[in-house]
Amino acid sequence: MKTIFIGIDISKDSLDVAICKDPSEVMDQLKVDNSIKGISKLISRCKKLSTDLWFCFEHTGNYGLLLMSQLQSEDLVYSVVPALEIKQSLGMTRGKSDIIDAKRIAIYTATNSYKLKPFHMPGKNLLKIKTLLTYRNQLVGMSRQLQNSYKSHQITNEAIDIGLILNDIQQRIKQLKEKIKDIENEIMNLISSDPVIKKNYLKTCTVKGIVHIIASYMLVYTNNFTSFDNPRKFNCYAGLAPFEHTSGTSIKGKTKTSKLRNKTIKTLLFNGANTASMYDNELKKYYKRKLSEGKPHQLIMNNIACKLVYRMFAVVNRDEPYVCLKN
Repeated sequence: MKTIFIGIDISKDSLDVAICKDPSEVMDQLKVDNSIKGISKLISRCKKLSTDLWFCFEHTGNYGLLLMSQLQSEDLVYSVVPALEIKQSLGMTRGKSDIIDAKRIAIYTATNSYKLKPFHMPGKNLLKIKTLLTYRNQLVGMSRQLQNSYKSHQITNEAIDIGLILNDIQQRIKQLKEKIKDIENEIMNLISSDPVIKKNYLKTCTVKGIVHIIASYMLVYTNNFTSFDNPRKFNCYAGLAPFEHTSGTSIKGKTKTSKLRNKTIKTLLFNGANTASMYDNELKKYYKRKLSEGKPHQLIMNNIACKLVYRMFAVVNRDEPYVCLKN
């Protein structure tokens, strides 16, 4: 029986659905609640059409978790694709609405089914770690805003007495820092409670420059090093892998990284690269050598960040800790 492709546009309260057999025609469309009842209705309707179903939707964070959980519990095949990838594959388009987006996703799925890969939702512990990291990031942002506010009010305090405000800001910053520490402790408890996650976490932390938070994010973004076949693919995902920009003899642009990147992990890996360039003997020598060759600091840091990713994948795949050169 021919595969039925189901494109879903996810929002907080509802799912807009388009169904097709091939890219030329959408055969059905519907709207259901983004709830267990609504998703069960969708699955039941699709199963009446075929036993060979392929669902597809965009990355939507928490709004798509229930859908993924229900599809996985029914052993149904689904793919989760970046929104930009779908947009670029369709070329120039006109108009936008939830049902139009669902149709576009269904057509994209039918057209690209030969290269789409089934998605598997991370385990509960990884999902909890991911949620805690997101919340920690929000708290860090709030703390940073308050610290900037404190500096601004200090200037005002030189003209008028606003000690009450300054004390209040200091107290809130202190509370946020305590909460951030609590979140980090809970992340460590979750990692320690899962032997498989803990094993890869400890190995990645043996790489100089990879600290607790970076290692935790790596576990989440790689689904405990199972979502990427090799470090090159992860570097592409993170926006670290360089790509050549040339054409014939007339166009000879600089080799650049893609703008399609995960900004969070790229920033963290750059932080790790800065640390590694100071405390890892091999990378310290590499940095100095490239700097003497006239290479820009940012380019060298990008290369070091790539090397850190290669090292993390290596220690996980070889099942052994990383050993730094002593000289």
